[in-house]
Amino acid sequence: MDKLKELFKKVFTKEVILYGIFGVLTTIVNIGSFWVFTELLKINENIANVIAILLAVLFAYFTNKDLVFHSEAKSKKDKSKEFVKFMSGRALTMIIEWGGCALLFLTPMPEMVSKLIMTVIVIILNFFISKFFAFKKKKR
Repeated sequence: MDKLKELFKKVFTKEVILYGIFGVLTTIVNIGSFWVFTELLKINENIANVIAILLAVLFAYFTNKDLVFHSEAKSKKDKSKEFVKFMSGRALTMIIEWGGCALLFLTPMPEMVSKLIMTVIVIILNFFISKFFAFKKKKR
């Protein structure tokens, strides 16, 4: 039982919990805007998906930078590098999400289920990209 508690403490750090909270909020921005664009505005699901992802990425950048990974970037150059790294990582996962959704939209599965499946995959990928690439702490 003690080993299980230790594992729990290692996995569920403050950073992971905050990432989870802001990940949920980012997902709400993503899926909520997707719903607004497809259901209320009747925009094509693939176009709506791209717009929803972009809105979610911008929300995620600011929350991750300041509230989750506590960016240490001070100079404009370092902040720019960090932003480019974050956006590059998100561009990669956006392509993965868009492609995965486009494929899943071809199945008889409901569109929202397809969107949710790809969103979970993307959240996990984005954590590792943010932690170990975009907001990587400098070794002291």
